[in-house]
Amino acid sequence: MNKLDCTLYLVTDRGLCRGRNVAHTVAEAMRGGITVVQLREKLLEDEEFLRSAVEMKELADRWNIPLIINDRLDIALACGAAGVHLGQDDTNCALARRVAGERMIVGVSVSTVEEALKAEADGADYLGVSPVFSTPTKPDAPAPAGLEGLRKIRGAVRLPLVGIGGINTANAADVIDAGADGVAVVSAIMAAQDPCRAARELRVEVERGRRARTICGDTLQPVK
Repeated sequence: MNKLDCTLYLVTDRGLCRGRNVAHTVAEAMRGGITVVQLREKLLEDEEFLRSAVEMKELADRWNIPLIINDRLDIALACGAAGVHLGQDDTNCALARRVAGERMIVGVSVSTVEEALKAEADGADYLGVSPVFSTPTKPDAPAPAGLEGLRKIRGAVRLPLVGIGGINTANAADVIDAGADGVAVVSAIMAAQDPCRAARELRVEVERGRRARTICGDTLQPVK
């Protein structure tokens, strides 16, 4: 299994950048402490998407942070990204693993225990539990899993879990306490007036959630 520090996982959205350049916004978030960046570009043509991916890869390499490409295995391979993240309607995880080999990180979005178990069996390296809460950035997402749904998935699989969907400084610690290894955010950083400060504040909340789990003595190991 490829290891990924998913403590604070940023998913890009150029439409939320307040008119700023995406790379500049991401660079500020990197300065603030994000540990992964996923480039998500739903509206760009292939050539422009690849150009953006190459630019983001250069930036990620300077900060020694892994770049994950959303949906597009071909773009991930072409730009030399660390990995690809797949939704339930994207390339099959098992097929992506066969094409990419063991060197590439493969993440999969799941919202149920059944989806999580299948992704684990298909060779995923981590799972994005999506959405934990309702979110305006992905209106076509399935019904929110909630913290209880996250706990159920944590109890079923051994893979690292990243909670995503409606996460901010008010609830990030709760997501970690419920079993996630990290949190993924979009608007909480991309739309922030100060992305660097927003990232720092989120890191504080993630660590607070980890301390709460340790104090409770709950290692949240999967049930086998």
